[in-house]
Amino acid sequence: YKTLIGCTPYKLVYEKACHLPIELEYKAYWALKQANFDLTVAGDHQKIQLNELDEICDHAYENSLIYKEKTKKIHYSKIKNSVFNVGDRVLLFNSRLKIFSGKLKTRWSGPFTIIKVFPYGTVELSQANMPNFKVNGHRIKHYFGGDVPQLVVSNLQTSPQTNEYGEMGQASGP
Repeated sequence: YKTLIGCTPYKLVYEKACHLPIELEYKAYWALKQANFDLTVAGDHQKIQLNELDEICDHAYENSLIYKEKTKKIHYSKIKNSVFNVGDRVLLFNSRLKIFSGKLKTRWSGPFTIIKVFPYGTVELSQANMPNFKVNGHRIKHYFGGDVPQLVVSNLQTSPQTNEYGEMGQASGP
């Protein structure tokens, strides 16, 4: 099976495979022909079925542990172990929750300069005209760009405006 527990959930609950109604009609007829009315044999058969159900549950539990280990291994292989040195320029992730922060607004601020690297991933950052502060190393990433201008004013108007008649000049509004 392609599931992580190695069998279907139906089989775990009912200890048998799920069948279509047409198959059930044939199997019911076959089961009636094979019915054993001896109580001792039927009791032994029921004990065997209970033991099989326990084995199926144990097998599913083992498969789920194996699946968990595999996903854990894949997750840790994808995590990049960044090494930060004194003097590196980094960006800081703004993790503050804002309800209506713009969709296209970047969550990274900076660049900051690393002043000191502490053990266990803590880093002390500094920026011009601001006091130094410490952050967790998971909240920063390397900055490879050039200097960032302090104030950027973008001109969104790239073409001249037209009025309602299609003439050049100031657009009239209400």
